[in-house]
Amino acid sequence: MEIFYVFAGLTILGLTGYGLQIWSVRAAFRERDSDSGCEDVNFPPVSILKPMKGLDDNLFDNLDSFCRQDYPEYEIVFSLQDYNDPAYKVARKLKEKYPEKDISLIVERCDAGLNPKVNNLIPAYKAAKYELILISDSNVMVEMNYLKEIVRKMKDPNVGLVSNLIGGVGGQTLGSIFENLHLNSFVIGSVCFLDRFLKMPCVVGKSMLMRKHDLEAIGGLKAVKDILAEDYIIGKKMQKRGRKVILSNHLINNVNEYWGLKKFINRHTRWGKLRWKIGGIKYFSELVGNAVFMSCIPILLWEPSKITISFAAFVSFMKILGDYYLGRIIGTWRTETRRSGENESSIRQFSHSPVHCLLSPVKDLIIGLIWFVPLLSDTVVWRGNRYIIGKDSVLSTCPEGGVLSWRYRLIDVVRARFARVA
Repeated sequence: MEIFYVFAGLTILGLTGYGLQIWSVRAAFRERDSDSGCEDVNFPPVSILKPMKGLDDNLFDNLDSFCRQDYPEYEIVFSLQDYNDPAYKVARKLKEKYPEKDISLIVERCDAGLNPKVNNLIPAYKAAKYELILISDSNVMVEMNYLKEIVRKMKDPNVGLVSNLIGGVGGQTLGSIFENLHLNSFVIGSVCFLDRFLKMPCVVGKSMLMRKHDLEAIGGLKAVKDILAEDYIIGKKMQKRGRKVILSNHLINNVNEYWGLKKFINRHTRWGKLRWKIGGIKYFSELVGNAVFMSCIPILLWEPSKITISFAAFVSFMKILGDYYLGRIIGTWRTETRRSGENESSIRQFSHSPVHCLLSPVKDLIIGLIWFVPLLSDTVVWRGNRYIIGKDSVLSTCPEGGVLSWRYRLIDVVRARFARVA
């Protein structure tokens, strides 16, 4: 019985933390809604850097939303490593659709470092014309006022970097539903909590606005070419230099429609290793914060009795309600369409079904199991490449032969089996 009370106490602590996350998200969106607007801000030109590889879900419409920004002057630089990449045709199609827009396609092989995203960004950065640069992933979709909303945060000359809140939308498969549930609960809740209570803005690479001279002052993109969490480290370097890192309350949508379960597990295994190598002992707070997982442990360690099952069911119910409420706050339940383009064709504005919240406890149980993997493995596989991840997510090449290589192959087999079982 003592085991149950110990884990029940930890579970209540986790639920309390989750409640504070919900409060933080709610406060952030209330501040956004009460904001006075941006009429008094000058809007300098912006270079939008879009590193691309492969066909992300809804890729054309994602990129199209950046071509329709209500902003005086900006350029878009699409960057790819290979002309045979299917994303190249999508970028060409957009350039043809908007001949009046300043759109560039950079196809250049770059092997400056071990981080493939940074390798993709370096040629685009060299081609950027303006002082303000915006690094944005190709799987995000934004509203027409996106650029104005984030650029207005740069009116303070002491601001070095602006990042954004992210919401997950779409969800046609189990893996993508889990991903959106995680983005709309753990990710946005953690980001808002850290920003509001601990004054620790958490930079997410899907949207980073900076000045060139600030980025150059911390070593430029080459300073993070061998780092997995390049976005987080750029933010830390900015703060260390005395520049403010700001979280914009303007929400951008991360479109996830057709993820497989294996992709979801691999992604969060990689992210877990990243956070473990950066946070160290702080990483254990994530396990305590997973109230659903903590509430289920007594069923395994003690017994599946009426009290343990009822407690786990109650916690799962509270998590479902909390995730549903978060969805209402950030607006992921809303669906609408809008018109754009020469032929007035409909552009989808994605949503995320409230029914998906019923799967929140299942997702949290999977995340709880994934939590332990970083304690046992220090390798990551990203875009077909295997790396060893060290302190602060510094990458090094992984041996392909010898005794050590068998260890990594064994871990791959275990992970693949787990993905099939889950």
